[in-house]
Amino acid sequence: MARQTLRIEAEALMQLQDQQGESFVRVVHAILNGRGRVVVMGMGKSGHVGRKIAATLASTGTPAMFVHPGEASHGDLGMVTPGDIVLALSNSGESDEIAAILPALKRLGVTLVAMTGRPGSTLASHADWVLSNRVEQEACPLNLAPTASTTAQLALGDALAVALLDARGFRPEDFARSHPGGALGRKLLTHVRDIMRQGEAVPRVAPAASCLEVMREMSAKGLGAAAIVDAQGRAIGIFTDGDLRRAVEQGTDLRALSAADLVRSRPRSIGEDALAVEAATLMEDACITTLLVHDGEGRLVGALNTNDLMRAKVI
Repeated sequence: MARQTLRIEAEALMQLQDQQGESFVRVVHAILNGRGRVVVMGMGKSGHVGRKIAATLASTGTPAMFVHPGEASHGDLGMVTPGDIVLALSNSGESDEIAAILPALKRLGVTLVAMTGRPGSTLASHADWVLSNRVEQEACPLNLAPTASTTAQLALGDALAVALLDARGFRPEDFARSHPGGALGRKLLTHVRDIMRQGEAVPRVAPAASCLEVMREMSAKGLGAAAIVDAQGRAIGIFTDGDLRRAVEQGTDLRALSAADLVRSRPRSIGEDALAVEAATLMEDACITTLLVHDGEGRLVGALNTNDLMRAKVI
């Protein structure tokens, strides 16, 4: 029965794509050019699906909300304003609660879009545009419980949201702005300057500093590294705990060396305006745990390591 349910619902979705045509395109254009919001309505299982469709639309750049049609008859219709587009879900197209508010919706002058499995229904006859979610049969063996039909509604709502998303040129950054508390939001809204160590927290020494002074600076700042900075404030090198271990293993006499002697090459760095996720990628690709941060003039303004990225939940 479980396999049969999945088969029936999968077949319903495959048939659904062939039912969409000019009406779907007109609905997309109406929403894109509309002055108001998309107000989604539905009773029962259609209502549950409607809430999800409204949430998906809202999170992908289309202002949307759900209004319960039963409550709409008792005051919540005030949430609907002229210029809104009402997306009403009813598989039968004969929901009493929706039918009761159709005259009021018409008086408001809203655009009515019906998502229904019956193009000849009361709801469809009053709608400006009809989106068909007709299915041959429900997955329920009694052909009664909304199963395949609600799956079709859900998929059709996703298709509408994705078509609108694409038409708007919606970008990952736009999605992140609607999800500031999620993982994607943190990755796309967090900049290096938001989490970097700065000021006195950044370990730095002059090129003439002794190796002992370099190690004291590293210990004091707890970053596991120290930047060697020239008179213009630009980092010309970095000395890390790893460099120290390798020097000791090779028997190098560190007491006679200055910070400038410890520099092997220009250190890897990143701009303070870069995204924190870019810093994480750079550190991963270079197999390093500490990264220096520069400003627009190339001057050292900060530093961060993998612990900073983990605390910010970027990685």
